[in-house]
Amino acid sequence: MKSYFVTATDTGVGKTAITASLAACMKKRGIDVGVMKPIATGIPQKSGFRSSDVSFLVESSGVKDSEDMVNPIFLPLPVSPYDACKNLGLTINLDIIKEKFENLRKSHELVLVEGIGGILTPITESLFVADVIKMLGLETIIVTRSTLGTLNHTMLTVNACKQYGISIKGIIINCHDAKGGPEEKNAPSTIYELSKIPILGVVPFIKDYQKIEMMNESVEKNVDFNSLLS
Repeated sequence: MKSYFVTATDTGVGKTAITASLAACMKKRGIDVGVMKPIATGIPQKSGFRSSDVSFLVESSGVKDSEDMVNPIFLPLPVSPYDACKNLGLTINLDIIKEKFENLRKSHELVLVEGIGGILTPITESLFVADVIKMLGLETIIVTRSTLGTLNHTMLTVNACKQYGISIKGIIINCHDAKGGPEEKNAPSTIYELSKIPILGVVPFIKDYQKIEMMNESVEKNVDFNSLLS
């Protein structure tokens, strides 16, 4: 089965929650799925996994792999990997990411790899998230918002993927507006008309996405897993 890289149009779009729920729903279908967040940044947690995103990803998806497999690189500053490395005097070894990914892929039927920020978030001065996707040789799933500004951000992400030669499996629209304005209602059809990329699902607004069961049920109901897994 194919593994996928889950990217987003920006940070805070909900790709961690979407990735975790995709994994949980696949697991429910009897698929042995692994998850990975190659690079994470942020304030270290006092206990458990260093990254809150990685902690949520592992807990929600129910995987049992070790932290160094799921998240081989953690940088303890809430900034881009490039800025974190500059401030901490560190360098990132992409070979470690590839090695851990290959190990995970051997251990699972498929692996969902979650990126950091958007597709052009800088890893180094000359390398971006897009370069990590290319290195791993994965198709990508784009998570985007439904709110005002999503057309610009989504098309920029789609065009960046095309420039890098990255194949796009589809787009998942994660709704952020509790009431839902005109831009939210029109987003799915307009994004498809402009991008010609399949819309894999539209996940309705959930106030507390960290309620794992609620998020999983919503993703199960609203994402086209037949298309995703074909």
